[in-house]
Amino acid sequence: MADEPEVTLRSHDPQEHILTYSGLEGMIPVPRSYSGQTIGVFTSGGDSQGMNAAVRAVVRMGLYLGCKVYTIKEGYQGMVDGGDHIVESTWSGVSGTIEKGGTIIGSARCKAFREREGRLKAAGNLVRCGINNLVCIGGDGSLTGANLFKQEWKGLLSELYEAGEISETEMQQTMYLNIAGIVGSIDNDFCGTDMTIGTDTALHRIIEAVDAIGTTASSHQRCFVMEVMGRHCGYLALVAAMASEADFVFIPENPVASGWQEQLCGKLKQERDIGQRLNIIIVAEGAIDSHGQPITANDVKKLVTERLGYDTRVTVLGHVQRGGNPSAFDRLLASRMGAEAVMALVDASGDTPAVVIALDGNQIKRRSLMGCVKRTLYVQEAMKNKEFEKCIEARGRSFAKNISIYKTLSKLSPSQTTTVPHSVSFIFGVVAVGAPACGANAAVRSFVRTALVDGHKVLGVYDSLAGLAAGKFQLLEWSDVHGWTGRGGSVLGTKRTLPQVIGLSKLAASLEKSPINALLVIGGYEAFEAVTQLVNSRDEYKAFRIPMVVVPSTISNNVPGTDFSLGSDTSLNEIVNICDRIKQSASGSKRRIFIVETMGGYCGYLATLSGLAGGADAAYINEEHFTCTDLQNDCEILIKKVDNSEIQRGLILVNEKANSHYNTDFIYKLFSEEGKGHFSTRMNVLGHMQQGGSASPFDRNMGTKFGMKAAHFLAKQCSSLIQSEDTESAQDTKVSPSGCQLTPTTSPDSACMLGVQRKEIVFTPVSVLITQANPEKRVPLNQWWLKLRALLKILARHDAVYTTEAEEDLLRSRSSFSFSDLTV
Repeated sequence: MADEPEVTLRSHDPQEHILTYSGLEGMIPVPRSYSGQTIGVFTSGGDSQGMNAAVRAVVRMGLYLGCKVYTIKEGYQGMVDGGDHIVESTWSGVSGTIEKGGTIIGSARCKAFREREGRLKAAGNLVRCGINNLVCIGGDGSLTGANLFKQEWKGLLSELYEAGEISETEMQQTMYLNIAGIVGSIDNDFCGTDMTIGTDTALHRIIEAVDAIGTTASSHQRCFVMEVMGRHCGYLALVAAMASEADFVFIPENPVASGWQEQLCGKLKQERDIGQRLNIIIVAEGAIDSHGQPITANDVKKLVTERLGYDTRVTVLGHVQRGGNPSAFDRLLASRMGAEAVMALVDASGDTPAVVIALDGNQIKRRSLMGCVKRTLYVQEAMKNKEFEKCIEARGRSFAKNISIYKTLSKLSPSQTTTVPHSVSFIFGVVAVGAPACGANAAVRSFVRTALVDGHKVLGVYDSLAGLAAGKFQLLEWSDVHGWTGRGGSVLGTKRTLPQVIGLSKLAASLEKSPINALLVIGGYEAFEAVTQLVNSRDEYKAFRIPMVVVPSTISNNVPGTDFSLGSDTSLNEIVNICDRIKQSASGSKRRIFIVETMGGYCGYLATLSGLAGGADAAYINEEHFTCTDLQNDCEILIKKVDNSEIQRGLILVNEKANSHYNTDFIYKLFSEEGKGHFSTRMNVLGHMQQGGSASPFDRNMGTKFGMKAAHFLAKQCSSLIQSEDTESAQDTKVSPSGCQLTPTTSPDSACMLGVQRKEIVFTPVSVLITQANPEKRVPLNQWWLKLRALLKILARHDAVYTTEAEEDLLRSRSSFSFSDLTV
């Protein structure tokens, strides 16, 4: 196992550590290189969407490596009962499960496993199947039980041997028990991983409900109080409140102070007075006040009804949050974690401690299972002791930041957030460039309100850069951007036309006349190109010598300087949902293959990730060259799949510019001809459906954070340009509303791309990013998601048709090959 230095994660005590190791995602192991090993996988505790995707990944990765893989039905109970509850799995046995919610292998509470006698029975059942590697998918209680099982394993085997229940050979072959945990919990309450399986889907269910309730609430001027899950963790309530612009939120980690009743009622009344027709209040089921007294949805309803007389209704979402198909994010996360869990097990030795597979930014890592469990229990203990600040600190910086962002943006006006007068103020412009993408409006709302809180003003530029040239400006006030967070498209209006086409002189003249001190540009690669053109023209046009920042917003996710762009998550969900329905449409048909074209230009992000999340058999992209022979080979694989297994349907994703010759139509015709007598073929071009819909929770919240960061960046840049009073004024200086003269800037740092890299929001000069992009194909030179291509192929291929390019090398290396030999 390739290790990293120890790191401190979410710890109040600096002596507490969680050992972290690099994952091996992206490495391509030799097929069948771990023949002889046996893996068991089970789900335990509460179910969560994405568990099936994790089980599928464990089974198929295990089979790819040559392992036997058993699914253990009904969790620990099935392990104790044995018999038909422990079933050897096949490649086709998990086909068609990635899109299903819940867990197809069942989950049950098990009192027997809590006693040593029950664990003894479980050990015997596993040993008789040759299982000494376990993937446990569940919460902290299930993972703690697995770790205890590992600690007792040798003693349990000795006891079984002495009782004559297992042979000496069986005992020797299963001398050690290796454990890899995957956290399945919609509450996102496990420390050590940024997200747990099921959380994103639960947020989708909540936001869907809030959006739907909003229409009826507005019609009748009602107030709705929604109770969401989260007995000990308010993550769902907090993030849902941010994504839905809820008027008030109650969470256990940040209890409301005395007098909250007056604060809530006063805010609701003010909102009605200014014409707001609906009110949404979100209550986590574990919400409390500062004295530790529970606050329920019915308590809030009674308060609002009695004091304000508003028509108030309670909606308890309950297990709806656990239901439905998993989101694209959860399918991807579960698939990546499942594959890494298998890699961790086959890489383990007898003394390797139990690990949990974690998400760190956009990287999959292995962390000490008990280190994470202890940290999680520490949070629970802090909650019990009413040490709420410690609890928030232990949850991590992101959780604390979410609380701060919600409080800032949910006020009625900026004056309610301002505690001191602002001596310096600026005017920012905001313009959209490129194709529309969900999440952009959330960024504008956050940008406007953050700027207003800090004492600045924002001019919205309508009709993209053409509107900037024509002076189509509107001063955006606090209430103007209300309700923008979930709206799709671009409220300001956006076009792909670049500055050089519109006319640099026209844009310069308009900016020169305007009071704009700094500019926010929201969009995709066109926005990046637009700002680059403006920066390159600074020597000729002094109007462009102002701070600028680009917020990436494109479904293609093809902008350099960021791992994710606004809109790409929403688009992935649209594609995956459509593919689910397409496959379902053939449920009554025999042997049908669907060829589906996605957007993305020359960037294969959408095709690759929707292929992985949709369980596709292949995804063709421009970044990975393929030939007609490759297409024929893939067609042969599909023929063998449908002829030799129970699989009746297939899915092929094609990026719209994957190949100028072998385009979607060509691939469709080839598969139709070559597959005659084996399957029928249908083609679907998804088109602009991928850009539509309302923004996903992920895009809403990322847009909110991007907007706030952009406002702070521009304010900081402008502040650095303020001339001192004794400095002689230059002719081309701009004056801010507070009378400050701003020195024109040509610094590379004054024009940046805002992006998220791994888990940090960073600003990179566009002049630097020019060297990190392919301008002809409009993609970054380095794209992190390409490492997922290997996993897509591994999970798509039938074990019977895996081929090795060098069988002799495989035979020579099988006895010595280890994942630790790979360079991370």
